[in-house]
Amino acid sequence: MRFQPSMRAGTDPYTHPTKPPLPPADYHRRVERGLIIERNCRIPLRDGVELLCDVYRPENAMSGVPLLLAWGPYGKHALTDRVFWPRSGVDPDWLSDLTAFEAPDPVWWGEQGFAVAVVDPRGAWLSGGDFHHNGSQEAEDCADAIEWLGRLPWANGRVGISGVSYLAGIQYLVAPLRPGPLAALNPWEAFSDWYREFAYHGGILETSFLPRACDNIQWSLHRTEDSWANINAHQLIDDYWRSKEFDLEAIRQPAYVVASWSDQGLHLRGTIEAYRRMGSAEKWLEIHGQKKWAHYYRSESRKRQLAFFDHYLRDRPTSLPAWPKVRIEVRERHGVAEERAEREWPIARTDYRRLALDAANGALTAREPAEAEARYPAETGSVAFDLSFDTDTEITGHASLRLWVEADGSDDVDLFVALQKINTAGGHVGFTFYAFYENGPVALGWQRVSHRALDPARSRPEQPVHLHTYEERLEPGACVLVEIEIWPFSARFSAGETLRLIVAGHDIYRKEEGVFLPFPMHEQTRNAGTHIIRTGGVFDSSILLPFVPPREDQT
Repeated sequence: MRFQPSMRAGTDPYTHPTKPPLPPADYHRRVERGLIIERNCRIPLRDGVELLCDVYRPENAMSGVPLLLAWGPYGKHALTDRVFWPRSGVDPDWLSDLTAFEAPDPVWWGEQGFAVAVVDPRGAWLSGGDFHHNGSQEAEDCADAIEWLGRLPWANGRVGISGVSYLAGIQYLVAPLRPGPLAALNPWEAFSDWYREFAYHGGILETSFLPRACDNIQWSLHRTEDSWANINAHQLIDDYWRSKEFDLEAIRQPAYVVASWSDQGLHLRGTIEAYRRMGSAEKWLEIHGQKKWAHYYRSESRKRQLAFFDHYLRDRPTSLPAWPKVRIEVRERHGVAEERAEREWPIARTDYRRLALDAANGALTAREPAEAEARYPAETGSVAFDLSFDTDTEITGHASLRLWVEADGSDDVDLFVALQKINTAGGHVGFTFYAFYENGPVALGWQRVSHRALDPARSRPEQPVHLHTYEERLEPGACVLVEIEIWPFSARFSAGETLRLIVAGHDIYRKEEGVFLPFPMHEQTRNAGTHIIRTGGVFDSSILLPFVPPREDQT
């Protein structure tokens, strides 16, 4: 039996305060800019519910047309008008005004001979039924839509999926069902673990982007899942969270997977995990360090998308056979990075090194330090540990932190971790962060200490995975060991520069005042009193870092 989440009455979709006016649900056909545009095509689902879909196809292509699907809850009518969020880096000249949010541009793809279908899911806007926020119902609905699109008389029977965020995550859901026409996947940054990546970072509730995302799915003539209420009601992993799991190992379709180092706190971890776990025999991973929407629409990225879909949707010879399996950007700072080909992920030649934390000197060291402690106010304080480099150094991959922690004044501890780059003058070096910002960290991590129990089947030294199925509150005076996952990253340090590890009791990066842009925050901590970090001796607090030497063929 399917898990039944809490539902809420939908909000009248005609009353959205910022999106374009919602047109009626009547079918409409017109021809413009070389496209046949059909509004409100009706897709019947297996239970009789109908979805509304807009289809754009090349005007002069009467048969054999490959098709790209864009599936998301933001409204097929809510076209960008070529303007994205401020500070997103998207040049308006890159888009036509027919581009739906985070979706392929129908005009550009039409010029390449592709059709684009934009679907409002069940219960979204004017589509029928109640809205289901991922889970098996949405997977089945998307599979039905793919089957319907594949049978269109002018189509060649092959469907690919492309898009950013939600439009990428649906691919993890539907691909394991293997609808016949689904020939290729292009997930461009999407979390793949609802609990650990979307809602509870290290067991700490995310309170900024998450409620905003849950508000985005309220627009319906019927009911929608009340995701914010459900998430707050299920603070530990249970059947609710299991109903949102992705069967990534069952994916078999060819996949071009794109992640970004900049998406610390949302899509980065899950996109890389999806690539690692997919069962696809043919799959490629790209990890860039740029602003996600700008990267999706830039010319070089579109050319790669076209090469991928040309190969799998219409058997054309392309550059795809020459692609490296993994392509990464090694970042130096915002806007400065070097692209490099790799054979695998994680990088096989990685030299994992464990460095001890020394609270007496605020250092990361290869030597065993004497026993010491650092204290800071639990709600406002932090402590830093530095490692300065004598030679040029690259650190790329997964990292983990072991901390011996004690709380004076609380029975729990919420820990916030950042890795930063410090230049030779002692200044903070900013990196692209969360799609808009340019002064972000190298990497982030979070952990609620009462959630310290590990999943032994999934954990690795460089990537601890926590169960989150029960809590272990702290006894007064108890010092406990907690392992913290630091989300993956890639950064290059020149001789004389410093890697700084910060441990704090609050978000280390804060939302700018007066700036209404999405941003990760955690404003409901359990922190009170004083945090005590113990290092040295029996308290072997340490960090495991992935140092990457040059390949032999690159030296």
